Amino acid sequence: MSDDFKDAVRRKGSFGQTMRAVGWSFFGVRKSADYEKDVGQLNPVHVVIAAVIGVAVFIGVLLVLVNWVLASGVAK
Repeated sequence: MSDDFKDAVRRKGSFGQTMRAVGWSFFGVRKSADYEKDVGQLNPVHVVIAAVIGVAVFIGVLLVLVNWVLASGVAK
């Protein structure tokens, strides 16, 4: 592993911070100052894990929504 990656993995950003940053990025709403702060603080491994969790939750919500619409009889 390169030294840059090792340094990035040692960053002390919390997983909660990472989840918030990934959540805001799903909506595409992020100030550039906050983005720069996140780049310097967040652990890239946490970002990948948070993104996978976020995608799973998003797909789950979509599945529930589609099943609810189909069960309601609106989409006949």
